[in-house]
This record gives sequence, structure tokens and C-alpha cells, in this order.
Amino acid sequence: MRASTKLMAAGTVIEPMAAQTAEEISAQEFARIVESHRPQIFRFLLASTRDIDLAETLTQECFLKAHRNWSRFRGDSTAMTWLMRIAINLQKDHWRNRRMQFWRQTRSNAVDVDEASEWLPSGERTAEQQLLAREQVGHVWKAVKGLSERQRTVFLLRYVEEQELGDIARATGLSEGTVKAHLSRALAKVRAELGGKR
Repeated sequence: MRASTKLMAAGTVIEPMAAQTAEEISAQEFARIVESHRPQIFRFLLASTRDIDLAETLTQECFLKAHRNWSRFRGDSTAMTWLMRIAINLQKDHWRNRRMQFWRQTRSNAVDVDEASEWLPSGERTAEQQLLAREQVGHVWKAVKGLSERQRTVFLLRYVEEQELGDIARATGLSEGTVKAHLSRALAKVRAELGGKR
């Protein structure tokens, strides 16, 4: 007997329990993806833009775009890699878009270096050691800000998001060798910028 057939029992019509549609299952699956990967996408965009409001906006745009295209996700990579690629492209589009230039000039909501350093775990115990750690983080942020867009993206994915080189390559659309080259150049520039400030 088919599930859609109504059953008669003692003169009462009994409807069988409706099975979930593929669309409902897909929506639930996407909701789980959002729940598990949203913090990483937001953290990457915050580290890239250093603006909480902008990072939140781009994170929402990332998941909106992913939701619209969820049916086209083929599973060639992990969902995280696919989402990170969308986030990277949104970040690039943001900086290229002349209509959004005011975000660069508006720093009233920008993340303060001292505040950002408090988010990073530090094993230091004394106030002096914590102050030195904050100074070091400030110098690193300043050095990272001077990197090219690709170098900064690769650097942040590797050292903030702790992604493997293969995942970074898939997320950025670069070859693994190119990722290594950009990462090497970024590290050299950061180390040169830090110089004796260790």
C-alpha cells in the first residue's frame, strides 16, 4: 500500500505521517552547515577587514549567497572550503567596489588593536607579559595590514584559521605551490616588519 493512500479504520480517515521532502532535508542540512561554520567565516572576515559591522554584513552575505546556490554545491570540496571561497570573493568584491569606499574611511566601528589582542589566547601570567604580548600582536597586525591582498588572505587562512595548505589552495583557487609562495613572501615581510620587535 502506498504511503500517500488514506487508510480507513472504524469509519475514520487516518493520514499517514508525511515524509520530509528533499527540500526540507536540504534546508535542515544547510542550517547545520551554517551553525557549524559561521564562527570561522566571521572570524576570517573580521581578521581581514578589522571592522565588526562589515565582517557581520559580509558573513550574512556569504551565507545568503551559499543558501541561494546550495542546490548547485556538488561536494567537490568540503562545505567549509566552498564557504571560505565565497567569503574570500565577497571580501575582494568589497574592496574593489567603489560604492563601498566609505567602509575604509569609517573607523568608528573598527576593531582596536588592543581589543583584538585580548581575543587571542595568551599563556602569559603577569600584567607586564600581557602588555608585551599585546604590543607584539599590534606589531603583527600592522605588518599584516601592509601585505598584498593575496598574501594577507593566505596568511590569515593559515595562521588565524589554521587551515592546511591544500584547503587554502581550494578556497582561493590557487595552486598549492602558489599558496606556499604567497605564504613564504608574507612571512618574510611580517618578519622584516617586526625586525627587532620580538
